[in-house]
Amino acid sequence: MAQTTFTGPVKSINGFIGAGVGMPVAFTSGSLTVASHAGKLIKIGSDTDGKITLPTINDNAAGATDDTGLNSGSNIGATFTFFVETACTDLDIKTDGTDKFIGNVQSISTNATTGITSSFVPGATNDVITLDGDTKGGKVGSYITVTALDDNKYHVQGVLLGTSTSDALVTPFADA
Repeated sequence: MAQTTFTGPVKSINGFIGAGVGMPVAFTSGSLTVASHAGKLIKIGSDTDGKITLPTINDNAAGATDDTGLNSGSNIGATFTFFVETACTDLDIKTDGTDKFIGNVQSISTNATTGITSSFVPGATNDVITLDGDTKGGKVGSYITVTALDDNKYHVQGVLLGTSTSDALVTPFADA
């Protein structure tokens, strides 16, 4: 089905289903777009120095006077879900530098001897999430969901699996 724009209320008795062969998208590095990646399952493969850039949050583009314009360009509500299927060693999920993260992630050590769990909240200036497969998470099975919430605010949530052998999981959030 082609991309369709509706005006007014839309009613679906049984809901809209995001499934099928086009739903998962393999990705390791580069810039995401709303049209190609929002609402999809972004499968992350291993990349020793991967950089994934989220689209700039735009609450009202293309000169529209409000968010009701058919071509307003607003990407508020666009959601990007990342699933790690091959362990990451140094992967950055980053914004344009102006947009910042809010929310939290839970980090879990899969090391049987430590079994530690920590929750991390980004600082006010954090615009990068780094996965290293160890203390910052990024082991196979990790997932993160990032949603354009408002001007300059990406909401992040997820569970990061790490293999830290120490008692110290560390925050994956940082400044560029």
